[in-house]
Amino acid sequence: MSPSAECNIPFQIDTSVNGEDEDSCLKDGVYTVDGDETVPVLSAGFMCAKGWRGKTRFNPSGSRTFIREYEHSPPATLLEGRGTQSGAHVDIMGNFALIEDIMRVAAGATGEELGGDRVYSDIFKWSEKINLQL
Repeated sequence: MSPSAECNIPFQIDTSVNGEDEDSCLKDGVYTVDGDETVPVLSAGFMCAKGWRGKTRFNPSGSRTFIREYEHSPPATLLEGRGTQSGAHVDIMGNFALIEDIMRVAAGATGEELGGDRVYSDIFKWSEKINLQL
């Protein structure tokens, strides 16, 4: 008998479960949230929004931090490839705005010279709800 024949996965997604209303985050048994299709915004952005802001135990020297979010604009067709304005996890390195920011930082630009924070999500509001001793 093969090892896979002995596998038993005790959990299954109940695809018949949906949220109370049309705007619910629960669809087909899965909760979805803002993010890059792999990592939720809160996981990716909390430390920059709160944990590293100012002089904290996570940033004892008080180095300035900035959040640079990139709006997701998926490619219009499959012929366009991954897209130059995509914010999806697997596409982000081809995003022209990100490449421009990286090139400017590599050339010596500061966060202020990039324009400071560029935030499209509610990361600051969500981060304030997390009670973590900083």
